[in-house]
Amino acid sequence: MLSLPPPPHPAGLGATLHQLAVAPSHRLTHSGDVTRVRGDSIMVATRWGIASAGLIANDFVSALKALPAEEHRLVAVAARSLGSAQSFRDKHGLERAYESYAKLAEDPDIDVVYVGVIQVHHLAVASMMLKAGKHVLCEKPLCMDVQETKQLIALAREKKVFLMEAVWSRFFPVYQEMMKRIVAGEIGDVVQVFASFGKAAEHVERLVRKDTGGGATLDMGIYTVQFATLVMGGDKPLKVLAGGHLNQEGVDAVTSATLVYPRGRTASLNTTIRANLPSEAFVVGTKGTVKVNYPMWCPESFESPSGTYTSPLPVTGQTYNFDNSQGLMYEAAEVRRCINEGLLESPGMTHEESITIAEIMEQMRAQVGVI
Repeated sequence: MLSLPPPPHPAGLGATLHQLAVAPSHRLTHSGDVTRVRGDSIMVATRWGIASAGLIANDFVSALKALPAEEHRLVAVAARSLGSAQSFRDKHGLERAYESYAKLAEDPDIDVVYVGVIQVHHLAVASMMLKAGKHVLCEKPLCMDVQETKQLIALAREKKVFLMEAVWSRFFPVYQEMMKRIVAGEIGDVVQVFASFGKAAEHVERLVRKDTGGGATLDMGIYTVQFATLVMGGDKPLKVLAGGHLNQEGVDAVTSATLVYPRGRTASLNTTIRANLPSEAFVVGTKGTVKVNYPMWCPESFESPSGTYTSPLPVTGQTYNFDNSQGLMYEAAEVRRCINEGLLESPGMTHEESITIAEIMEQMRAQVGVI
């Protein structure tokens, strides 16, 4: 297993990731929790359930296995068919496989569930886990619209369990170092954000169909929106101006948006499933510019007036379906940190920001013509 040094967290993005030693007097409800004894301290593994046996779930579990085994334990997977769940279990070495998400929710040996099902089912599956008292890391977009997003967050708060939208970008060392420099004033006052993310991906069926929650904004555009929201300190834009084109299924294939923020700031965001865009991001300030290099949603470097910052992703020995998926380990480590500290949301990806991102995307889609 690969032990990683913790990435730095800038102010406002939470405390540094760390290993948590839990005193023996703390809650230890299952003997299987205890994986290592250090003197008078006991290391407790975070016990994961996986809701989905799809491509992104494969990547998440592969990344999770690269983290210290004493901190993360893969317990069970559930899928729509038992065969898929069993194949996933055997491939990744999980302990159990279930043919229904309900059985995963009922498993008493699971602390937190990674919800990687198709996004039209996020609300239903994540709600099932929250009602069962499980913490939840739910793939982005958290839900299909603002109403659903608020509903899920309200449920998590009611049940007093942790919930985080899996905007994994936030926990990359590149993002965190970038925000450190911006907060420190290296580029002066932020004036403008430019961000693009586009892939020639019309061959991917789920992206072009309405019934699967397809479209450029929800799948790729969310990364540009969250980038702007991060740099703007979580502020809501005063105005969202968007245009674009729908495909024959009625989902957005190309979108361009301008977000108008208080204090003279704007963001220009572009996304498409029809062509490969530069997929870089720029933060322009009164004293200089930060450029986040491709791929802006999971980067290994950025450039700023004080020099280039590079943080190569580790070689994990695992295989992945998507770009730089080993970086999913950073959000998994953040989930463990938050749960062990008793937090119900991550300072690096708050509930309020999930709502703000959903509001922006809903306005963008509506203005492009998505019904």
